[in-house]
Amino acid sequence: MNIRLSKRIQETGTYAFAAIDEKVAFLQSQGVEVIDFGVGDPKSPPPSFVIENLNTAAEKRKASGYPSYIGSPDFRQACTDYMQREFNVTLDPETEICSTIGSKEAVFNFPLTLVDQGDIVICPSPGYPPYRKGTQFAGGQVYTLPLLEENHYLMDYASVPQDICDRAKIIWINYPNSPTGAVATDQWYKGLIAWARKNNIVIAADEGCYIEIYFDEKPKSILEFGKEGIITFYSMSKRNNMTMFRIGFVAGDEKIVSAFKKVKTNIDSGTPTFIQDVSIMALEDTSHIMQMRNEYAQKRKILLDAFASRGLPRCQSASTFYLWQKAPEGKSGEDLANTLVDIGIVAIPGAAISHPTDEGINPGEQFIRLALVPTMEEIMEAADRIVHRLTI
Repeated sequence: MNIRLSKRIQETGTYAFAAIDEKVAFLQSQGVEVIDFGVGDPKSPPPSFVIENLNTAAEKRKASGYPSYIGSPDFRQACTDYMQREFNVTLDPETEICSTIGSKEAVFNFPLTLVDQGDIVICPSPGYPPYRKGTQFAGGQVYTLPLLEENHYLMDYASVPQDICDRAKIIWINYPNSPTGAVATDQWYKGLIAWARKNNIVIAADEGCYIEIYFDEKPKSILEFGKEGIITFYSMSKRNNMTMFRIGFVAGDEKIVSAFKKVKTNIDSGTPTFIQDVSIMALEDTSHIMQMRNEYAQKRKILLDAFASRGLPRCQSASTFYLWQKAPEGKSGEDLANTLVDIGIVAIPGAAISHPTDEGINPGEQFIRLALVPTMEEIMEAADRIVHRLTI
């Protein structure tokens, strides 16, 4: 039988993080003791009270049927309370909040709310792959804005040509930023909002995955500067080590959230209500967040010291659990990643999660990304390998 795939699927390459998983599996099959810094999947468990209350929540909801498409009233209220407590942002749980199945699905599907064939979506590079793929699957075109070291990894929105602005529907932003760890300033947010409103471009802010993983000053939500024309994306995967639970929410402009709800209710059936129940507890608790933040800070210092001892630049960032480590002078990120693989350490070459601009600039070319998710023992072992066995 001649099965003809759609052009859309034929033109879609392997998902970058899936390729990393395959590499790790291959190395392990060869007997290599691998320390995996590739995919950002925390190895630490969720807070103990989440696990302990799962059975009770499931028993309570055992005959409750399909979950709400947009989230239970209690969960949406918990999201509202969280935004008020952490960022002093007032939201209406009925109209300005919607639950999501994590953030990946929400990010990928969001362009369907605004994008028609040929419309432009402005995406950062490096950046989360669903920004681009969701745009392309919705029939849109991607305009790439590079995250450059000389700009402190802040998107230079003012450099976007006016003809692109005239056709653009969405600009994706991601601060605290994966993979660079950059945090946006008040001035940058205010300037971006003014520019977006002038050009009638919706701001899609993927901010909630890492906003509570920081090492200096607490990052702000863009919603602290306004809601009109803005939608934010939040996930409990990294804040609460709940990647397996698939739970998050969007918040922002009532009109945009309403449009997103129309898309969502035609695509999925919502996160199970018992998962929402324990997620409410996780959103309300802050004690476990400080412990997590301190642990990532320790891991970061150990690896930064190890790389610095070998003469590599000290690429210290303000937030997230990533290191955006620059390769030595004259070497590429791929060169550095390959030398690390030789000693059983897996990192992602920056070019694998970056896309060249129209001018041919690949902003990830000289970097690797390391997710600080291995255990502390593995971090110590990796640092020892770097200090004593890494050949540059």
